[in-house]
Amino acid sequence: MSERSPKRSFAARPADPEDWIKAPDRHAARGQAAEDYSARLTIDVTTDMRGRIKIAAFQRGQTVADMLRALFEREFPPPSGEGQ
Repeated sequence: MSERSPKRSFAARPADPEDWIKAPDRHAARGQAAEDYSARLTIDVTTDMRGRIKIAAFQRGQTVADMLRALFEREFPPPSGEGQ
């Protein structure tokens, strides 16, 4: 009974979330530019707003994250001469 189960367990939370966010994807090619890393953005919204956002994303066939990234790109474009 003291043996470990062969089932995989959940990963532990990272000790430093900022380092975890900036860490490259294990499957990504090495040598990516720093600009390829993303930063976490946390906002508080009401439960009702969260529901409306999720429904809108579902109706558009997108994930909430992809839909919000597109919104941010549209509303906050890079300054002239920078970015893509």
